[in-house]
Amino acid sequence: MRRILMITFIGLLLLALPAVASEPVPGDGEHDQAVHHGGLGERFPLWTTLPFVGILLSIAIFPLAAPRFWHHHYPKVSLLWALIFALPALVAYRGEAAHEILHIYLLDYIPFIILLWGLFTAAGGIVVKGTLAGKPSVNTGILALGTALASWVGTTGAAMLLIRPILRANIKRKHKVHVVVFFIFLVANIGGSLTPLGDPPLFLGFLHGVSFFWTMNLLPSMSMTALILLALFFAVDSWYYRKEKPLADDDAGTADKVPLSISGLHNLLFLVGIMAAVLMSGIWRPGDIGILGIHVGIQSLSRDGIIILMGILSMVTTRKSLREANGFSWEPIREVAYLFAGIFMTIIPALAILKAGENGSLAGLIAAVREPWQYFWVTGGLSSFLDNAPTYLTFFNTQLGQFYPGLSEADAVGRLMVEKTNYLLALSAGAVFMGANTYIGNAPNFMVKAIAEEAGVAMPSFFGYLLRWSLPILVPVFILVTLVFFL
Repeated sequence: MRRILMITFIGLLLLALPAVASEPVPGDGEHDQAVHHGGLGERFPLWTTLPFVGILLSIAIFPLAAPRFWHHHYPKVSLLWALIFALPALVAYRGEAAHEILHIYLLDYIPFIILLWGLFTAAGGIVVKGTLAGKPSVNTGILALGTALASWVGTTGAAMLLIRPILRANIKRKHKVHVVVFFIFLVANIGGSLTPLGDPPLFLGFLHGVSFFWTMNLLPSMSMTALILLALFFAVDSWYYRKEKPLADDDAGTADKVPLSISGLHNLLFLVGIMAAVLMSGIWRPGDIGILGIHVGIQSLSRDGIIILMGILSMVTTRKSLREANGFSWEPIREVAYLFAGIFMTIIPALAILKAGENGSLAGLIAAVREPWQYFWVTGGLSSFLDNAPTYLTFFNTQLGQFYPGLSEADAVGRLMVEKTNYLLALSAGAVFMGANTYIGNAPNFMVKAIAEEAGVAMPSFFGYLLRWSLPILVPVFILVTLVFFL
């Protein structure tokens, strides 16, 4: 069945390629990635987002309702939802649909997976050995360290670097779901708000003229959010630890303490190389090349090539025993690759409708967003379920049009940073902070979940995470952030 569907899909895509090749493609590589023409977005009805809703519900329901089926067949489920959107779209829109599909895979999905794979591979070769007790003070310290690192090595880099040490430190703890959940909140999301290296939306803003260090203006709101969550985590972890302390003391009395040490540190060079490649792709502009009618920046291809090289060097130079000591396997990155292949396909109409702005099916929503607090919540709410980078760019362009119509982008962005600071801060904070609301809100969330489950942590389901953790914990904090900073 899967082969038949794939052959049908590839056949339709090939039929549409001549139309793609003859289409003029606007933009210049990275900019084209963000602001591709919104023609289909003006014609897609809102119900075309149903396959995206379907794949989200599958991720939420099947692991609970049919775990054996899901474990063995989740790639097929992802493919099925992708084809439910792609096949009718290719029949109805031919070249335009094929262009959108190639566009999102060549410029978004493939670089996304390459970056995750590179960070996952390099970080997986760094092993923290020794007796690192999962006490509240230690756990809070690791979360604080990860939060501080995330803006400089990226949320994905910090998450992949520290998730295994914190899991190993808590291996004897009975209650540790909350540790991983707060790790996702802080290290995989909120910590990445201070530089363009931290999170994709901020990097996209950097590509469009926002100064590299301008996002340090988020330090007050980020610090307040992080301190509240760290204090809350310490209280929750202390409560659980007191319940488990007799068992922890018994274990400590019988086990030999091993000095703390770190092996595989040379992999830090590869992590730095990956982040340097990402930064290079935002500064260096050598031009574009055409691939199947899509303009791809030479800097983007160079970045991806460097990341692949860093990953290969990590694999070649890291002893197999170190990865085994880390409990390293390829399953987490494989799961993310399969599921997000479907997510990126089915998300096409939702992103296209957003990009169409007041000419699309969400015109009422776009037109209603006018105040900083509205930008914070609408951008954040959509970023919880959609790709936060194009969501950020949609409302970034809305702000430019709202305040500086007719000005060049360079002039408008320069004035936006100075004259409408709070609007841009609200937009940036919403896109980054609220990526923590769901497992798919930001790239590392799902991978952290997969690594934790592979280590034996019974992570909550999609809706369990949303209803038991992010809504009751994060939403009140975000309301406080709104009252203090964005009203």
